[in-house]
Order: sequence, then C-alpha cells, then structure tokens
Amino acid sequence: MMTKEDVTELFANIAENAPWDLSQPLLWGYYFTNPTSEPLEQAATVLALQGYRPVELYQPELDDPAAPPVWVLHVEKAEVHGVDSLHARNGELMAFAQENQLASYDGMDVGPVGAHDVPQL
Repeated sequence: MMTKEDVTELFANIAENAPWDLSQPLLWGYYFTNPTSEPLEQAATVLALQGYRPVELYQPELDDPAAPPVWVLHVEKAEVHGVDSLHARNGELMAFAQENQLASYDGMDVGPVGAHDVPQL
C-alpha cells in the first residue's frame, strides 16, 4: 500500500508536472487483482453501487510464463482528492479487497476527466 509519504509525493509531482487543477475533479483509477475472475466480477458490481465505474476486467500478459494466472479489475471515479482523502481512500479499498477475499488492492492512477467521466446530476 502507498504510504502517506508516497501520496504526498504523488501530489507534489502532479502539482509540478501535470497541467491539472487539483481543486477540480480528476479521474482516479483503482485496481484489484485475483487469481480468478469471478470474485472480481462480484466486486465490480458492489463498487458500481458505491459510485465507481467498472472499466475493465482483464488478464495481463505476464513476463514469466510459469507465473500463476492473475486477473485485474480496473474501476474509476471522477472526484477531488487531497493527500489525506486519497490516503484514506487507499485504506478503504485495501479493506474492501480483504473483506471481499480478493488477492489485492493493487493501487491507483490518475488522469484528466473527460466529458463522459463527469457524474450527471
């Protein structure tokens, strides 16, 4: 899991290198892994009810052909975060992975929000 220091560094990097306004919603992607797809499909349904948009469930190509198979669930949500709120969200999603017996919460990424990503009221 990312430490609070890692999250602080991420925000400093965004502020310095990305043309994004951190006071406006950004598109945050969150990733979960598991050796089988079924638990991730169920997790996607639960996360969708919590406002996340399921993006993709896929099996990445692994560098080591002898490695056990892994599935990845990618969900996203347009929202505003600061260091404390993103650190808390990572903790919540790690707990979600444990509660739903997923192999891992594998972290997050961030990008600009497109017109189709903004929640409609």
